[in-house]
Amino acid sequence: MPLDLNAYLKRIHVDGVPAPTLATLATLQQRHLQYIAFENLNPLLGLPVPLDIESLQHKLVQQGRGGYCFENNLLFMAVLEALGFTVRGITARVYWNAPEDAQLPRSHMLLLVELDGQRYLSDVGFGGMTPTAPLRLDDTTAQATPLEPFRVLPAEDHYRLEVCLGEQWRLLYRFDLMTQWPIDFEMANWYVACHPNSKFVNNLIAVRTEDDCRHTLLNTLYTVRYPDGSSDKQDIPTAAALATLLAETFQIDLTDLQQPLEATLVGKGLAGS
Repeated sequence: MPLDLNAYLKRIHVDGVPAPTLATLATLQQRHLQYIAFENLNPLLGLPVPLDIESLQHKLVQQGRGGYCFENNLLFMAVLEALGFTVRGITARVYWNAPEDAQLPRSHMLLLVELDGQRYLSDVGFGGMTPTAPLRLDDTTAQATPLEPFRVLPAEDHYRLEVCLGEQWRLLYRFDLMTQWPIDFEMANWYVACHPNSKFVNNLIAVRTEDDCRHTLLNTLYTVRYPDGSSDKQDIPTAAALATLLAETFQIDLTDLQQPLEATLVGKGLAGS
């Protein structure tokens, strides 16, 4: 099944078919993050996470679900290609909330877009700190987005992506520009979705952005994060209340999933009944 571009644009509330410009890229990235959540319900429930375009469209567009980096960014890459952008996928090692000397796998996918002689990073699938605008690769200064500032720093054989929270710069991930093939994404996706030690198999995770904040959920901890680094936190103790939060705040369609989700959250000890 070919990409249904019009259905995707309708899903993220974009009218018409836009031209492949930087303004279009910025709008699509921000709207994708607002209307298609980051979520890991399939790995948590032991369901497969296929990466073919038909499956991605069915889940993220037609079913009103979300996904994690490989799902979101592979769909977004197909959309950009259909609009005439020059884009390819690259991979990263995630250091958010991890020590900088840790030896971590390439478990994250993002996009490299070439436009008008410039190279940009575009990412709609990092989760809690996904940039809400494209970032210039060859610019080491702080780059404003609709939410937090980010910067891209070259380092020996790779680049660092950092976010500024309040007055503190924090490392999100390290990446290089090595060409990645579909099999590379398939292998990393299997680890994320199936490995018994994967955080996506063992935790409930969801993220959605708005114009002025991020909604994040890790098991029962619901956090609203603001660009100045401040946040509001709330414990959501029961599985039923978490399902309501996922449906209403994160805008995830839980049709046919609510009962197995609640049972899994209780069975894994992630929430009360």
